[in-house]
Amino acid sequence: MSLITAEFLNFVKKLEDNDDKLTSISPIERTPEFEFNNSICSVCNGYYGPSFGEPVCVTCHTFLFPEFQSYLPCSYFCTEKTDDGDSGNDEPSDLIFSSEKKSNRTFPIPAWWRIRTSLDSETSPEDDASRASNSGPSGSGSCGSGSAVKDPFIPGYAPPPQPPNLPYTLQALTTPRLPDNLPLGIVEHLPSEVLLCIFRYLDDMSLCACACVCTRWQRLVRARVPLPRWATFTAARWPLFRPMFTDFDWQRKYQSLVESCFCRNCLVQMCVQAAPSGEENAWRWNRLRSELKMLRNDPPEGIAATPLDMKCCHWQASVTGPAGSPYEGGVFFLYVQVPYSYPMSPPVVRFLTRILHPNVSRHGDVGIDSVHHNWSLALTISKVLISIQSLLTDPYTNVCMEPELGEMYVQDRPKFEALARQWTWKYAMLDVLPF
Repeated sequence: MSLITAEFLNFVKKLEDNDDKLTSISPIERTPEFEFNNSICSVCNGYYGPSFGEPVCVTCHTFLFPEFQSYLPCSYFCTEKTDDGDSGNDEPSDLIFSSEKKSNRTFPIPAWWRIRTSLDSETSPEDDASRASNSGPSGSGSCGSGSAVKDPFIPGYAPPPQPPNLPYTLQALTTPRLPDNLPLGIVEHLPSEVLLCIFRYLDDMSLCACACVCTRWQRLVRARVPLPRWATFTAARWPLFRPMFTDFDWQRKYQSLVESCFCRNCLVQMCVQAAPSGEENAWRWNRLRSELKMLRNDPPEGIAATPLDMKCCHWQASVTGPAGSPYEGGVFFLYVQVPYSYPMSPPVVRFLTRILHPNVSRHGDVGIDSVHHNWSLALTISKVLISIQSLLTDPYTNVCMEPELGEMYVQDRPKFEALARQWTWKYAMLDVLPF
């Protein structure tokens, strides 16, 4: 059997036609890259300050995307009551819920989800040596007790940073600040012991940001925080993340998950889990309980969702890219806020994972009509997620969150699909890729 194929003969013929030059053959076209311009805030155009690479600056994010929008028209749904204490919004039921039962009605949350504020006794050899030197010959601590003294500051277990407060942000913007008369390079010359003491007070997200500053800080963070602890942080922040392999660098995986998010301020909101003002009504509790039961027993294909707090105000959801679309194989995480006025008012749904789509803004907001304008009591969280999944297959280009992407989808469909597939591989397939 001859080893010379027709492709080889065509290749030789092209060489002869081009005077034995390979440069005249058209090279493989590379996929063009696309990135949003996040050098300035997309809302105020840098008026309120720098955005530090985020799509929205801190001030605009505090105004437009608060923890819970208490000024909505339906916000009085769960707060206003008559003289007899009846709000008139409870679902008709034969059961009589006492105040004692109301306080105990919570959804079962996995125990590993809760980030501990009382830290464990896992310490480094340097801490053990310092404790031994301070304990004295009797082996007891400074308090004189025979029990071992635990280190109360372990990196990563500090509470997450609070979202920016609106009054404080406005005061900082209006109050002039004197320049800091600090010598240049003072941070670079800080001893490692001082930096390690500072790292003890940081949470996991701040430690991940510190590891990206320079090589020295990265080495200190990696030496101080072991890799199994980064696996615990990843399971806490992304409970729906299911990697196919577990023998990889968890610190780099955690960093990749953070970098794959549209907005880090939304990620902080999801981690803080601030509760809205007002009281929860029985209708909302019964509705969410039935929805959560259906999601766990019979989830839609490629869709998962789980509450993150005891009041079920903060949810994390995941949507798998539909087959045949440029998002096939990707797992996109979403952040869902469920107010106390649910189901009278819709939930707030945002993409955490970066996705290139005409109906998804650079901040992660989803331009879906059922959530913004045509909300109905018949809709549920799972139905909203199904609508978002179907939107990935058939974008609506008449009204776009990103007009540039909508124009590209209509005029140059192959280029759009190539870019969307590139973003899917880069940001939404971290469960398959090693880093």
